[in-house]
Amino acid sequence: MQAPLHFNLVEHVLAPARHDPDKIALAILGPAKAERWSYGRLAEAVARAAGGLQSTGLTPGAQVMLRLTNSANFPLAFLGTIAAGYIPLVSSAALTSHEVTRLAEAVVPHAIIADPGVALPDHAAPVFGTEILQGPKVAPVRRLSDDLAYIVFTSGTSGQPKAVRHAHRAIWARGMMVDGWYGLRPTDRVLHAGALNWTYTLGTGLLDPWAMGATALVPADGTDPATLGLLAKRHDATILAGSPGLFRKLLARDLPAMPKLRHALSAGEALPPSLRARWREATGTDIHEALGMSECSTFLSGSPARPAPDGCIGYAQEGRNLSVFDDDGAAVPDGTVGHLAIHRSDPGLTCGITAKGGQTSLPLTNGHFVTGDLVARRPDGAYVYHGRADDILTAGGFRIAPAEIEAAFDGAPGLTECAALTIRPNPETTILALAYAGPATEDALAAYAEPNLAKHKRPRVYLRVDALPRGGNGKLNRRALGAILEESS
Repeated sequence: MQAPLHFNLVEHVLAPARHDPDKIALAILGPAKAERWSYGRLAEAVARAAGGLQSTGLTPGAQVMLRLTNSANFPLAFLGTIAAGYIPLVSSAALTSHEVTRLAEAVVPHAIIADPGVALPDHAAPVFGTEILQGPKVAPVRRLSDDLAYIVFTSGTSGQPKAVRHAHRAIWARGMMVDGWYGLRPTDRVLHAGALNWTYTLGTGLLDPWAMGATALVPADGTDPATLGLLAKRHDATILAGSPGLFRKLLARDLPAMPKLRHALSAGEALPPSLRARWREATGTDIHEALGMSECSTFLSGSPARPAPDGCIGYAQEGRNLSVFDDDGAAVPDGTVGHLAIHRSDPGLTCGITAKGGQTSLPLTNGHFVTGDLVARRPDGAYVYHGRADDILTAGGFRIAPAEIEAAFDGAPGLTECAALTIRPNPETTILALAYAGPATEDALAAYAEPNLAKHKRPRVYLRVDALPRGGNGKLNRRALGAILEESS
């Protein structure tokens, strides 16, 4: 499924504006009313955003960091930056100044677009408000499918942010998800619960519905996730997308009838089978799960046409070339747990990862990108998920390096050593915890975390231990730590 040679992400996403300009592309759902954008209005606003950015005099290929909240300005800035011939750096508005400065150290921005009150990096790049998006209309700059289009960030196992570079072809490759996961139709109304600057929401909640000519429904900034069932009913959502945490919150209260809902989508962390079963019983619809990552979006999933068997995460999407390797990079037989790997020919695979210092590479093993996920492939082609091979933590739909959390507590008064991990207070819930040694109190550590870590990275629980378990080489034994905490709970 290779993209055409001459291919522009923006033109592909906004193609419905040419034949159905009056159809609603985006509705931002407030408690009382919705802000609606037609395809025609959206395409014109993107063209004006591109013109406004070009008027700044930035050189072609300049990198523009987006520090924007959950409003229409985010997709306008994202698509407008690409249309202008620049590279958007997608970052979460929840990040602190300390955290976003580390992103700027990994990939140096040439300009920043920011909403008032959003934390900025300690960096010399000029900062523009969203008024810069109001310029003269310009056509998208011509591009090849392999040209760099945008950059997202992932922590990586070291805790140092890495910049994941995606070409224009990445949006073309996402077409494999339309039947392989979404079951998406032009008539659908897709409600996604996440922030627009989360790559899951950006793709599944906006870009993919637009490329199909569907309608994207986005909760307004500050919406209580527990109210999304009511919004889904009120706005005739046909597909509801989020992380497992969303479905737990919705099931914690009486759900309103959602007569238009066809099914739900889950990604970001493993979906507990019991949660999927409870959703089916409560709504009469299924949740289709997908496994993916910042470097290649999703590639394993169940779908309405081919639901994942119980206990499995799903099947390889049509067009994906996946393998399962042992520790030495050799393929393993069906039924054997190994490392999931994506062939380098996948058009959705990143075109490179840039670490601090500007070095860009794409690590490959036997021509494959090894994901770090452990799976076993069944003879029927379904995959069973066995967790992460590295120490990346997943909670609330976010993937977080424990080293990043631990580094934020360096120097905290009364703390001698610490380790971040996830714990499961019940079979359906995974939360971040910090095990630590020293006389510090939980309240003191929570206060110390607030200015140094985004909310989704702050531990929910602080657990004091006499000492962290370590091996003969002094390396922290996270598996042993987890066992100690389970015994003491």
